[in-house]
Amino acid sequence: MSVLLLRHARAGERAAWTGDDRLRPLDERGLRQALALRELAQRAIGRIVSSPYRRCVETVEPLAEALGIPIELDDRLAEGASTQLALVLLGELDGGLACTHGDVIEAVLGYGLRKGAVAVTDVGPDGAVVLEALPAP
Repeated sequence: MSVLLLRHARAGERAAWTGDDRLRPLDERGLRQALALRELAQRAIGRIVSSPYRRCVETVEPLAEALGIPIELDDRLAEGASTQLALVLLGELDGGLACTHGDVIEAVLGYGLRKGAVAVTDVGPDGAVVLEALPAP
């Protein structure tokens, strides 16, 4: 089953943000990356599931609008989420897109992705295998 795994777009420096990190927004570059991700609308995406963190939601908002589908929020994609729970969710998303954080992506794939990058993955009971890597815009 094919799933697009997306690392959220650029949200500036964590250390420079003084508020709750879950509310840290995309910076200007990240907003441009999010707009560029609308190109993914050419793919057959049936669902968009995102970490509830603001930077993840903002990353997929333009794509969700282009596709005319809602964004589903799921804590299994939040920072620090369990690898096993994230894999269970990804296993349910055939033809979907999941937006998450670097630590979750590294745990699922065994390596990280740049902010705004996408890995087209095949998810099975033993984990995820990358079929195609799409660079960050």
